[in-house]
Amino acid sequence: MGYKVRYEKGNFKTGHCVLQSSKVIVINRFSNIEVKINSLIELLRDLEPDISLLDDKQKQLLFNIKQTKLTL
Repeated sequence: MGYKVRYEKGNFKTGHCVLQSSKVIVINRFSNIEVKINSLIELLRDLEPDISLLDDKQKQLLFNIKQTKLTL
């Protein structure tokens, strides 16, 4: 999808941004695995990727993620 994923230390929430025309997802290294996964799923729901860049399995995964509601 054109994003670089970075795991960084700090006191911040996981999120995504465009930094000097680079798409970046920053994940807090100190978060537990459940928080990391939930954050990535939420980001995937919010992003509108270029579907042409994805193969069939990736398209199906993205479709399933967008159709599923998380309960925390």
